[in-house]
Amino acid sequence: MLSSPWARFYSNSCCLCCHVRTGTIILGVWYLIINSVVLLILLSALTDPDQYHLTSAELGGEFEFMDDANMCIATAISLLMILICAMATYGAYKQHAAWIIPFFCYQIFDFALNTLVAISVLVYPSTIQDYLHQLPNNFPYKEEIMSVNPTCLVVIILLFISIILAFKGYLISCVWNCYRYINGRNNSDVLVYITTNDTAVLLPPYDDPVNGAAKDPPPPYVSA
Repeated sequence: MLSSPWARFYSNSCCLCCHVRTGTIILGVWYLIINSVVLLILLSALTDPDQYHLTSAELGGEFEFMDDANMCIATAISLLMILICAMATYGAYKQHAAWIIPFFCYQIFDFALNTLVAISVLVYPSTIQDYLHQLPNNFPYKEEIMSVNPTCLVVIILLFISIILAFKGYLISCVWNCYRYINGRNNSDVLVYITTNDTAVLLPPYDDPVNGAAKDPPPPYVSA
């Protein structure tokens, strides 16, 4: 029997203990909490800009930390993420596979961005030192980080990003398996519904093998 090469990665369990539906619900609620906290911080920053406003002197550069336009964009992104996470949680709970797709697409997009960061660090390792020099002077452990050997620093950052990518890839597989599980369950429910309803099967006229003449078909078969 032929099967898809991706079928070997399909599993109904995640984290070695819970079902993929439960894992997707927990993941959706976790992302929902994080983005809700971020949204509250952004809204409080918009209502009281002086509390979260950092001048260029405090940052050690010639730019401001967050202006009103960036704050509004970040607030809109947080609202969109809350909507996507809520849809994924509701879709996994109510077994609506289509509601999980936006969250799955966000995971793929986030994984691609982190992969590009890892590739940029690998191709242009000098950008790490440039980024460290742009940090404010009062940034915690800035001097200690800059004193590390650049090669060792690149290896440590790549190892850290690789661990993050492996973890994000595992979460993507959990959400995908949840989507497959719910989709397959809904399809099986449709098949059961069709086969359990009354269906009439009409047969065409057939030739009698004994008399060699065409005969009328038997009465329709009705399945209960």
